[in-house]
Amino acid sequence: TWCWPSPGKVSKQGVHPCCTYTAAADRVPLHRCLPPPHAPPCPPVFRFHFALPATRGLMPGYLVKHQSIAIQGVENLAIRSLLDRQQFFDPLGEAERRGISSASWPLFGLLWPSGAHLATRMAQHPVTPGERILEIGCGLALAALVAHRRGADVTASDCHPMASAFLLENLRLNHLPPLPYRHGQWGSAIDPSIADPLEGRFDLVVGSDLLYERDSDGALASFIALHTTPAAQVWVIDPDRGNRPAFTRHMAEHGFAVHEERLYTPALPPEPRYKGRVLVYTRTPEAAAVAAAR
Repeated sequence: TWCWPSPGKVSKQGVHPCCTYTAAADRVPLHRCLPPPHAPPCPPVFRFHFALPATRGLMPGYLVKHQSIAIQGVENLAIRSLLDRQQFFDPLGEAERRGISSASWPLFGLLWPSGAHLATRMAQHPVTPGERILEIGCGLALAALVAHRRGADVTASDCHPMASAFLLENLRLNHLPPLPYRHGQWGSAIDPSIADPLEGRFDLVVGSDLLYERDSDGALASFIALHTTPAAQVWVIDPDRGNRPAFTRHMAEHGFAVHEERLYTPALPPEPRYKGRVLVYTRTPEAAAVAAAR
């Protein structure tokens, strides 16, 4: 794998406004940055190129950036993310086989406000010996990284074929030891070729932006029930999507009761305001037994 700049002019949404991208030959800096006084530094941007063994030729890759992410209550995290929602790289069709379209491909590698709220909540959660934590649909796994840095027993999971590589790089950037990662996917059969499927049960399952698709069959709730202990707790950070009531009904079928907390963050340019909810689902062993007997 090589990390070379991409020739040609680039103008991407979400990039620091002071950055000018100009044509550049390989191995020449991709951008120059002339920040106004007191402006935050521009994140470095790289294009990754890949050589496929069959052809030994370079293929266009994807653009990434590096940022320092502030999470209230803990040390900043150094995070490598995709540059924007225009990135796509699936030369072997691995994402397509997992049901990931070209439009949804980059979503795993972007930083989302809901994910930051989940990481903040995780930073305030006491580290309890013996408690097993699972982050589902983790994407860049901010919450899992926060929990891992604080010494919790946490596993990250996602269905995207590049999620584990980004996790490994972000662990390296933050000088953290290995963090367990497993393939976790709901709504479809597990591909037998996947070597690391999610197994076992957890005491706390967390996730953010999970309710963006209709789930009439309750696949997400069934997936959560499959991987939770009888007395588990589940946190979902949701930006007030319309699928929330149906998900809560499906969770109730598995014995979970819900408590909702409102979230509101005023606009702090360039970040817009955030409105959402923390959905906290709890279950007793008795409720789990009743649900299992249905």
